[in-house]
Amino acid sequence: MFDVFRQFFLLGLFSFGGPAAHIGYFHKAFVVKRKWLAEEEFANLVAISHLLPGPGSSQVGFAIGYHRRGLGGALCAFVGFTLPSVLLMMGFAYFSRVFEHHFVVDKVIHGLKLLAVIVVADAVFGMFKSFCRCCLTQTLCVLTAIALLLFQSMAAQIVAIVLAGMVGHFRLRPGHSSGAGTGLSVNYPLLLVFTLLFAVSFFTFDNVLLDMFAGFFQAGSLVFGGGHVVMPLLQSLTAGSISTETFLTGYAAAQGIPGPMFTFATFLGFHSDPQAPVTAAIAATLAVFLPGFLLLLSVKSAWVSVKENNVLRGVISGINAAVVGLLMVALYQPIFLSAVFNATDLAIVLGGILLLKSFNLSIVKLIVLVLAVNVCPLLWV
Repeated sequence: MFDVFRQFFLLGLFSFGGPAAHIGYFHKAFVVKRKWLAEEEFANLVAISHLLPGPGSSQVGFAIGYHRRGLGGALCAFVGFTLPSVLLMMGFAYFSRVFEHHFVVDKVIHGLKLLAVIVVADAVFGMFKSFCRCCLTQTLCVLTAIALLLFQSMAAQIVAIVLAGMVGHFRLRPGHSSGAGTGLSVNYPLLLVFTLLFAVSFFTFDNVLLDMFAGFFQAGSLVFGGGHVVMPLLQSLTAGSISTETFLTGYAAAQGIPGPMFTFATFLGFHSDPQAPVTAAIAATLAVFLPGFLLLLSVKSAWVSVKENNVLRGVISGINAAVVGLLMVALYQPIFLSAVFNATDLAIVLGGILLLKSFNLSIVKLIVLVLAVNVCPLLWV
């Protein structure tokens, strides 16, 4: 059990690059090097992580831990891989509060906001190419973006995702329209737990911690694709309690740390409850990860066959298209409008996109460069 924790903790310390890179690290460490599972088993885990809501790469790690040592191994894998980024985000949240409105800190924060524009623009472009390949998915994407620009609320986002999934169910199934594909073997008690928690998440509670847990659980239940997709949902969730500036500061910081991007919730939780910031940070982190893990365990016996289920694949195709539209709106508001104030800011963004897309500059190097250019104006005058 400790070996599972140790291996994932070491990966959590150095796994930069986002979900796709994390899956590559897992493949090298546990398929090629340690042979904990076969190529086909690993491919099936990756397939189901793309079909379920939640943090894709963390779900793969959780499943590898389960495959190795059961539920205890799954928990060790999750804690090991997530702990480094949780601690880093807590530290960043603390220092961003202590040194708030300091001249240099303001410059750093503005630089991080510009970085967020670059990274999210790259994510939108890449996801549009991957998820919007036909006329229908492109239409779903654009209609979702238009609807959410006109009706900016968490409820509108949920409705858009549900409607897109329904369209996908009827119009985007691969193969014969009458075939449902391979059936799923479901753990109904766990699925019931998820369903009840998801239903309860729509209620408002007097207890700050409980209300925050419900909100983050709801957001984690609606995220298909992981990574950047969680950002617009969390922005709607925390709009009343966390300023746009603080939100974007944490989101940008999440780009530059190793491990899962879902630990952005750690930063938001820390700022959501000044009376008990550490407790709130832990609660928010657990809440946003929990839905994906419950669903993964609910269908764990279907890991081999789920990728062949045409009904699920159609639904997810529709949802993924809507998610791209969701991210387009978030790129405009709050990210772009809160970060780009003049021609110089736009020039930095365009240069960063060029370095990221055409020269494959790593995120860590890009962070250093953007901060240097923004904090030291003499470099570009």
